[in-house]
Amino acid sequence: MSGDGALDAEIDPDDAVVEGALRPGSLAEFIGQERVKAQLGLVLEAAGRRGRAADHVLLSGPPGLGKTTLASIIATEMGAPLRMTSGPAMQHAGDVAAVLSSLQPGEVLFVDEIHRTARAAEEMLYLAMEDFRVDVVVGKGPGATAIPLDIERFTLVGATTRAGLLPSPLRDRFGFTAHLDFYDADDLEVIITRSAGLLSVPFEPAGVAEIAGRCRGTPRIANRLLRRVRDWAQVHGDGVVSQDSARAALELYEVDALGLDRIDQAVLDALVHRFGGGPVGLSTLAVAVGEEPETIETVSEPFLVRLGMLMRTPRGRMATAAAWRHAGVEPPPSSVGAQQALDLD
Repeated sequence: MSGDGALDAEIDPDDAVVEGALRPGSLAEFIGQERVKAQLGLVLEAAGRRGRAADHVLLSGPPGLGKTTLASIIATEMGAPLRMTSGPAMQHAGDVAAVLSSLQPGEVLFVDEIHRTARAAEEMLYLAMEDFRVDVVVGKGPGATAIPLDIERFTLVGATTRAGLLPSPLRDRFGFTAHLDFYDADDLEVIITRSAGLLSVPFEPAGVAEIAGRCRGTPRIANRLLRRVRDWAQVHGDGVVSQDSARAALELYEVDALGLDRIDQAVLDALVHRFGGGPVGLSTLAVAVGEEPETIETVSEPFLVRLGMLMRTPRGRMATAAAWRHAGVEPPPSSVGAQQALDLD
């Protein structure tokens, strides 16, 4: 989980044993994302009745919402093996040709962060996805020859956190696209309760609810917070994940009541206290908090915008009235949202 600071600590051996078990193994076990589940279930069932590989699937959405889990479920539901790779690992046409030519009939190929695939590799994917063949180039220069090579029918499952970066020719070759949304508190409580059972962690409903309210609508973060609260409860408490132990543990790990972590709070602090609410450029803001601009843009900003605490404007990032208040400062009349509040009064 990017941006969680101390929460990125390596899990202990006991957790490593059950980490795979925390992932649901079928669509029926997958919690939340009901619309996507219904659509994907229809695609898979129809393909099964035809006895053919399912259409290619594109899954988009923020990190930690279950894209990799759904890829594994697709392979399980199809009764097919799963091959996993990533966009950064596919930088040359030869990389793609080697993977595609070794696929078994009906196999599921999962490409994580597919938007980071190199252009030469992308162009080979076009032909493979549409005609199930690749052109292997033999030789160099004017004497080079392209030899067409048929490959087995397969299902490509692509995952991306930035669907807008996918070129249209690649995006249009997916037969089904789905966007995963953040989870609501009720679904997260079910996920945390299930994970606590698999980890044999005693818990109270109030403790589960406390974690669910601070995990940014993301199951991956929920499971990691659960493990850290479990650690605190075992060391400082009675081993039970209660509301008090959850609050104490998450305060230690700098996760506040809204789910803001250290980086989020640093961004708000910089905007409010150093730049007067903004506007401030992304690069300047990143330097101020000691993080890479990409980390701010992909990890902190989406959550802060969702909470209504940050605005992205042509002139730069600006703190809203809600951000000022969260920082413990009364917003000036000129702040974003303050004037609307005055008008309502």
